[in-house]
This record gives sequence, structure tokens and C-alpha cells, in this order.
Amino acid sequence: MREKMVVRFVSSFTFLLLLTIRLAFSASIAKNGCKDRCGNVSIPYPFGIGAKCSLNPWFEVSCNDTSSPPTISLTSIKMELLEFRLGRDEYLRVKSPIISKNCSGRETSRRVNITGSPFCFSESMNKFIAAGCNNEAFMTGIEPTIVGCESACIGNRLFGPNPNATCDGSTCCETVIPSRLHVFNATFQSKESESEGCKLAFLVEEEWFYNNITDKSSAFQNVDYVPALLDWAIPDEAFELPTKRGRDYYCNGHRYMDTEPYYLNSSRCYCYGGYEGNAYLPNGCQDIDECLDGPHKRCGNATCVNRPGHYECERKKTWIIIFGISLGFGVLCLAIAGWWLYKFLKKRRNIKLKKKFFKRNGGLLLQQQMSSSESSIEKTKIFTSKELDKATDYFNKNRVLGQGGQGTVYKGMLVDGRIVAVKKSKVVDAEKVEEFINEVVILSQINHRNVVKLLGCCLETEVPLLVYEFIPNGTLFQYLHDQSEEFPLSWDTRLRIAKEIAEALSYLHSAASIPIYHRDIKSSNILLDEKYRAKVSDFGTSRSISIDQTHLTTHVQGTFGYLDPEYFQSSQFTEKSDVYSFGVVLVELLTSEKPISLERAEEGRSLATHFILSVEENQLFDIVDARVTKQAKDGEVVMVAKLAYRCLSLCGRKRPTMKEVAMELERILSLQNDSNVQHDQEEIEYVRIDVTCPRDGVSTSTEAGGEQPTNAEKLKIYFPIVLEKVRQQYRCGYACGVLTLPLYYDYYYSNQSKSSFI
Repeated sequence: MREKMVVRFVSSFTFLLLLTIRLAFSASIAKNGCKDRCGNVSIPYPFGIGAKCSLNPWFEVSCNDTSSPPTISLTSIKMELLEFRLGRDEYLRVKSPIISKNCSGRETSRRVNITGSPFCFSESMNKFIAAGCNNEAFMTGIEPTIVGCESACIGNRLFGPNPNATCDGSTCCETVIPSRLHVFNATFQSKESESEGCKLAFLVEEEWFYNNITDKSSAFQNVDYVPALLDWAIPDEAFELPTKRGRDYYCNGHRYMDTEPYYLNSSRCYCYGGYEGNAYLPNGCQDIDECLDGPHKRCGNATCVNRPGHYECERKKTWIIIFGISLGFGVLCLAIAGWWLYKFLKKRRNIKLKKKFFKRNGGLLLQQQMSSSESSIEKTKIFTSKELDKATDYFNKNRVLGQGGQGTVYKGMLVDGRIVAVKKSKVVDAEKVEEFINEVVILSQINHRNVVKLLGCCLETEVPLLVYEFIPNGTLFQYLHDQSEEFPLSWDTRLRIAKEIAEALSYLHSAASIPIYHRDIKSSNILLDEKYRAKVSDFGTSRSISIDQTHLTTHVQGTFGYLDPEYFQSSQFTEKSDVYSFGVVLVELLTSEKPISLERAEEGRSLATHFILSVEENQLFDIVDARVTKQAKDGEVVMVAKLAYRCLSLCGRKRPTMKEVAMELERILSLQNDSNVQHDQEEIEYVRIDVTCPRDGVSTSTEAGGEQPTNAEKLKIYFPIVLEKVRQQYRCGYACGVLTLPLYYDYYYSNQSKSSFI
């Protein structure tokens, strides 16, 4: 029962909707943007209120809204209009004047002349009526044709004893009018001169006259006008259609042999059967849905189907319905099965692809490292690719925090609200995979407040991903060398940052479960958190060694300007190589100068060389940052410079350990507020480091017993050699397509182009 009610409601709603649409289309009879009514009268195009709304001035209509009811006039012929009609029986209903004679109080003689217009009185729908005793009435102005009629006078009633009788000549008379009549006027003659009564003559709509006038004896006594119908057509030169025949309309041309130019070549347009509307407007003819008008009457038991311009009755065929339902159900089942198969195959493919990526990105190597590692790295979270896609908004470019030689870092937010940094490595080869897994293993074993914490990794994507804690305040390099930074580093902050870096490296070298060499210490790898505490990052080139090892023999890797000269020559990396790189960072903190600058003289392009030369020539305070000299005591600057000088020794054995460096910086910090600490500026002049590395059984003196060269003197010889080797690498890299060594130079540290360097 409920289903029947729903079906009935839907059917009723659909019927009303279609009926509303039909009425909306049929109501669109005027030109777009124009009024289509004056009072209760509809005004269809080509007629229109005003010049812009009509086809041309002949069809312009005026509407007087001040009268009650409003009156409508056809401006071109100055006749009042009563009704417009379009379609096969197109006409205009106008007020036609009643001409009278010998009628007390209402003598009229109104002449109508619409010659030259596209309008004429309808021959088939109008009659000429004359009434009155012994009245002979004639139409004038249509010579040589004579049109008129004669009426007698029977009794005292104007139209005889039968008010519904036709004008048969007893009390009134009628006659047809000429075709294409443009002029109307009448004259009267009396049959008997002694009988001069009230005489009337007019053109009137025949149907209206006989259907609406019931009392013909008195109907026209006090009336000045009666309705008459005008035919009309559109001159071809005033109305050019794209074609005379369209899908839903057609236009017939008039070819009357007449002298009137507007009827020699003129047209009228109609909607085809099955359509309704205004054929003079674009898309003005709309399809009639015949099935809305009692479809049960049109088709009986069959189904009424509306077609453009007509309708069809379709018989119900049960087997077709059953076949259609079965076919549809079969197609639906096939589609569902196909969709399920597609999803299954896609899921299986994704699983295989993730396994492939896991293997290619070093998953097996990571498992091997985990199983062989003395420390547990099980706490490292393995993220899914879906989690990291959502966290980084599918690695949106707007989330990029920075880019380096090994990949791009994106800012992300996990589902638990934590802000993280996601490192997306570049497409890796076998060597890069080893570096990536090495970074995972090393960071998983590190737990220090001044080392960036690794939260997890993802290996099931095309390129491997690492997830770190988010460090918000950028790198130390930015604060030292970017003059636009709003936060200047104070001397106290610089000392604290140096101590925190030293403590982190000391932890890596001696306090971690397995000693770790960072191998790429530089200011751009030192991050600053929200409290501007130092965080050592980027362990992609780091290596862990067994406790009984003293060094690593590897391909030379690092950043030019921070690279240990001893490591560059021997390819043996020790913990003292990290100390040398830290010494360069310490000099950066003192001077705020870049580690490599082509703006300095060639012998001082390396900041390490420039610093050592300045120290040994007793010009330390010439290169110290002016902000440091304003805030720090001279003694503090000297102590830090001495420590940096020792770290930059060309002999690795003469350098302090990172533990000793951290203790020395802690001592300097503790003495900052001690006013008794006094250090003479000249004291730095007498600091000398023995640059000769003694071997077993070998004297530290020269064969001639002379003095050893100073650190600066040896650097003057060493640095040009290193620079030339790097140049050779890049020349070969451009010529051969690859670099001969994994050593790289960061042009980020200079304001010069690569071409000028090479």
C-alpha cells in the first residue's frame, strides 16, 4: 500500500513539474527582456511595447497604464487593440468605429485608413452591417467596387421581432467585404424621403456579432465601437529568418498580385502540429506533451510515449521487460565482479610493488643491521606510505623545509598532532641505499638532547623516507651569514651553541654504544630548536666503528672548507677529523665569515687558513665579528680562539678530543661571570702547534736541526693543492659526466658561480 502511494506521489509530482515547464515555455512570447502584458492582454513578438521590443515601427505598441482598465494602441495605425492571437488563425482584434446618421446625440463619421501598412480587415471573419428604417448604406473609398446593402423597416424594433435572427434585410442587412480592405467609411441613402430615422453602419467581427449580441434591438444605441479583426503579415525585408523551415516551425510566403508592396512579398510563421509557442522567436516553438492531456484516452491500455511533435502508443510486452531486467541484472553482476577483480589485482600489485620498493630501498639490509646491532632499534616506528602522504599533504611543494645533496625535507603533521620533518631521499642507487640505511641505524642508536631524534622510516615507497622530530628555527648557518635575520646571535648564545655541539659529538665519539663518526660537521647541519638549542643533524655519510678501531678508510666525502686535510690526503677518517670540522664551525661562530669565500685573497679563501694566518700574525681581533668584540671579554675570545686553533691543527694527533673540547668550553662558560679572569691579547701570539706528526723512532726536528714550519706556512702550501684537486674533480665531472671522487663543494658558501670557481 505504501509503495503504491509513493508511486502515485512521484507520478503526480512529475506531471505537475512537466506542466509547469510547459506553461513556462508557453509564457515566453515576448522578446527577451521585454514586457509581455498590458493589463490582462498578452503582447507577443513581433509586436512589443516600445521600439526596442517590436520587430519594426509597424508593430510597436503603446500601453496606457493610467486608464482603468489599461488601454493598448497600435502606434503605427492609431487603433486601439483588444486582443492578439498567433498561430494558424493569426489576427488582431481592434475597435472598429460605428458610423451613424440621424441618431440624436451621437452623430459620428469616423473614417479608418490603414493604407500602406501590413494590416488589413479580415475578409473571412468580418461583415459589413447596416441598420435602420429604409436604410441604404454603402462603403466608400473602395472605387470602382461598390459594396453595400439595403434594410427595410418592419415594426418599431430596430432588428425585427427575432433578436437572434440574421440581418436578412427586414430590419438590418449585411454583406461581405472586399479582400485586403485598408479603408473603411460609409454613406447613407433613404428609400423614402419622408422616413428619416436613425441609421447605422459598421464593420464587425461576424462571430462576435452573432454570439455575443443577444438583444440586437438596443445593443448599439449607446456604443461607439464594435470589435473587428485585422489580418497582418511581415514584409520579407523586415524579417529575415535563417531558413523558411526549421525543426519545429515553418514560414509561408504571401504572393498576392496586388499593388500593395507589403503583400506582394511577405511571410507569416507558424509552429508545426505538436508544437506551440511563438514561431517568430528563436526556439519559440516548444513541444507539446500530448501524454499529459489524458494519456489513457489517447492510447487506451497502451503506454503513451511523448516524441518531439507527436506521441506514440507502445504496447506492454512482458517478455521484453523480463529480458531487460535480466540483462540489466547480468550487466550489474558483471560490473561488480569486474570492479572486485580490479580492486583485488590492484591491491595485489600494490603489495608486490611495496615489497619491491622495500627490498630496493634496503629493507633487507636494515633487517640485517637490526639483527647484528648491539643496541635495540626496535622502537623506531615503521610508517606506512599512506600515513606520510596524509601528513605532508601528498608532499606538497608548499611544505618543503629545505633541500640537500641527499634529498628534500618536508614539514608534516601526524594524526596524533605531532609536527615532524619528513626527509624524502632522491632516487637511490646501491651506494645511496647503503647511506640511507646507515643513517637509520645510526640515528636509531642515538639518544641525546643535542642530536635530532629519528622517529621512524618508510621503505615501501619508490624513494625511502625518514621521519624526524621537527626543529623550527632553521640552521646555524642562516643566523651566522644571513644579515636579514631578525634574531642576532649574542656571544653567550654562540658559546652555548658551541658547547652543545661539542657535547653531542663527544657523545657520538665516546658515550654511544658504538662510536659514531659524523663525517660532515658544518653550520648548515646544525639546527636550532624553539629555544635556540643546537641539534646536530644529517647523518647520511656517518659511520659507526667497532671499539678496537681507530680510523675508517673510505672514499673522501665531506664539504670543502670543513674537510680535514689529513683525511683528504690519507683517506683515513678518525674522530679527529670531526674535531677539525668542528674547529671550522667554532671559527664561524667567532668571525661570522663563510668557510670558503672567493672574495678573500687566494691564500685566505679557506676560513681555516685565514684564521690561522691571522692568529700567527697576531691579528686575531681584525677578523672577529664586531658583535662579538662588543659583547665578549678579550680573554674569552682568546680562549675560544686558542681552542679553535688547536682543533685546526694539520696533525690530527695534536688535536684535542671532542670530550676535551666540550670540557674546555664548559670551563670558559663557567668563567664568564668571573671578573678575575684576565687574558692578555698578546698571549695568542705565543701559541704554536707542532705540525709534525711524530712517528715511532722518528725525531720531530728536521734533519738540519732547523725549526718546523708553522701551521699557517704549511696551510699556504696545502690549501692550493686541495683546491686544485677539487677543480680537477669538477672538470672531469663535466667532461666525463661523473665525478671521480665523492668529494663535493658547496657553492652555497660563496657568492661566486661554479664556472668562476673552476
